[in-house]
Amino acid sequence: DPDAIHDARKALRQTLGEALAPALKAAYARHAPVGAYSPDADSAGRRALRNASLDLLAAGGSPEDIARAVAHFERADNMTDRFFALSVLAHSAPDAREAALAAFYERFRDDPLVVDKWLALQAQIAEPGTLARVGDLTTHPAFSWSNPNRVRALVGTFAAANQTQFHRADGAGHDFVADAVLELDARNPQVAARLLAAFKSWRVLEPVRRASAERALRRVAARPGLSPDVSDIVSRSLE
Repeated sequence: DPDAIHDARKALRQTLGEALAPALKAAYARHAPVGAYSPDADSAGRRALRNASLDLLAAGGSPEDIARAVAHFERADNMTDRFFALSVLAHSAPDAREAALAAFYERFRDDPLVVDKWLALQAQIAEPGTLARVGDLTTHPAFSWSNPNRVRALVGTFAAANQTQFHRADGAGHDFVADAVLELDARNPQVAARLLAAFKSWRVLEPVRRASAERALRRVAARPGLSPDVSDIVSRSLE
């Protein structure tokens, strides 16, 4: 049950953030950047520890902790820190999320790799509105069904990394990805097959989601003229 797993993980993160708050705040303050950005290993390690502290502190969603994440995002002097803070806000601060996502896109819209990360981040948000968000993003100027990197970043990440929304109990996540597979099969069967591979663990789902996943797979399998790539994945998934 992906929802139960997600809820347990969220509760654990909140508990850790609250129990370790004094140490996390101290680590965050102690590793504040001094001087110009440097990519050396020691500096990268300090940034990683500081960002991990920021993430756990924000897990509880208190105004103080969200304000810290917003300030981190706004003051970051490098893309890595800015993106990490954006990730914290995307997952833990719905009220601050949209402004930060818009600002990040405007800053990095001309960098294809960073735009891929921006799309993938939104596809991972474990909330009921994410499927609609992903659908809307397929019409965004930055997205194209003919760009494999964009498809993998958005639809592929949704299917592979957002277990609660891909495996929605109503089956809408399964249907969305199955539709994408059928849409892509004629133009890029390798990408289509890679998307379909997200269904590989469908048999371990609880019964409602398992039945939904099987219906989606059988709908793909029933499409005449499937590519060998997709046909192979779907047949092995259903064996």
